[in-house]
Amino acid sequence: MAWILLVVAGLLEVGWAVGLKYTEGFTRPLPTVLTVASMVGSIGLLGLAARTLPIGTAYGVWVGIGAVGAAVLGIVLFKEPATLSRLVFLALMVVAIVGLKATSGH
Repeated sequence: MAWILLVVAGLLEVGWAVGLKYTEGFTRPLPTVLTVASMVGSIGLLGLAARTLPIGTAYGVWVGIGAVGAAVLGIVLFKEPATLSRLVFLALMVVAIVGLKATSGH
């Protein structure tokens, strides 16, 4: 169950990271409310997952999901560059996330 909470927390982190772009400096009410709600939900679920999982693993996976998700959505939604080197490093981050899960013992 902790891993499910952690993955959802990571997805919410993607949501608030991308949501920051849509708030336009917190000047747009609806995107701001949704972004803040995603922040609270993400941190809350991370905290619940960290009750069971080692904090280094939980935090590393959470940050990794957020970073990879935000980078991929940046490419898709905002036309950020999708260079070969960028994609290779994103793939390495996915390998690190899977490695943390595989070696966590949970």
